[in-house]
Amino acid sequence: MRLALLTLLLTLAAPSFAAPAPFFIWQSKLDGALTCAQTTPGEGWQRLGGPFRDAGCRVPY
Repeated sequence: MRLALLTLLLTLAAPSFAAPAPFFIWQSKLDGALTCAQTTPGEGWQRLGGPFRDAGCRVPY
């Protein structure tokens, strides 16, 4: 019974340790345009800078 309760409590507490994914600055290989995103915008983009905490790519980690 105690083991089941401990397992339940640990399972419910696990999401509290999750952190948001960082943002990165991406540059287009086609025209040099910049964008801020958590994942690659596509094949024609290369990661230029980061990681950042905010969606504006202004606050570094």
